[in-house]
Amino acid sequence: MIGAIVCDIEGTTTSISFVADVLFPYARAHLAEFVRTHSADAEVRASLDEVGRVCGHCLDDGQAIAQLIRWIDEDRKIGPLKALQGLIWENGYRNGDFQGHVYPDAVRKLREWKEAGLALYVYSSGSTHAQKLLFGNTEYGDLTALFSGYFDTRSGAKQESDSYLNIARQINSPPSEILFLSDTAGELDAARIAGLKTCQLLREGAKIAENHPNASNFDGVITLI
Repeated sequence: MIGAIVCDIEGTTTSISFVADVLFPYARAHLAEFVRTHSADAEVRASLDEVGRVCGHCLDDGQAIAQLIRWIDEDRKIGPLKALQGLIWENGYRNGDFQGHVYPDAVRKLREWKEAGLALYVYSSGSTHAQKLLFGNTEYGDLTALFSGYFDTRSGAKQESDSYLNIARQINSPPSEILFLSDTAGELDAARIAGLKTCQLLREGAKIAENHPNASNFDGVITLI
């Protein structure tokens, strides 16, 4: 019996285009100005120092900015970049530059599942801070109370089975009682190897993953739980 549901974000609860066409370009466009304006802030300074550690040598702020922009263009999932993107997006949400996109069927079913007593979690390559910002600033209001926890790549890479075992341990649930929702075959395969139940969301032309149940939206998931 399923007692917990872990949701991916991009292509699952949220349009890939929102992340790719709104959030990422916004962070890239504002990164240099944000870093220069907030370079004395502890969080920003720590991320800039971490950029140098990742690169293996000290960088001045201009060099760190250039490296961060290269990582954005290469779509790298690196800790200090994710941290700074989250801070930039926080400014964007606060200023009303955009709202977090969540599919209406996802909002409806998440609320139903929460009411039915299921524990809901998020697992995304974006930082937990960025996840909370997205779900906290939607056209449906603040949805963060729906979730019992948030996980990012600090729990492991999304296409490695140990990551899902780590999450199962952290939420104190047998893997067999967790349902993982994602649009990506590699992530679903890793979750299944770890013993989780899986369902693929077929949004925005996602290629069907073999050996996994699938649904066109959250309404079709209910038959699995």
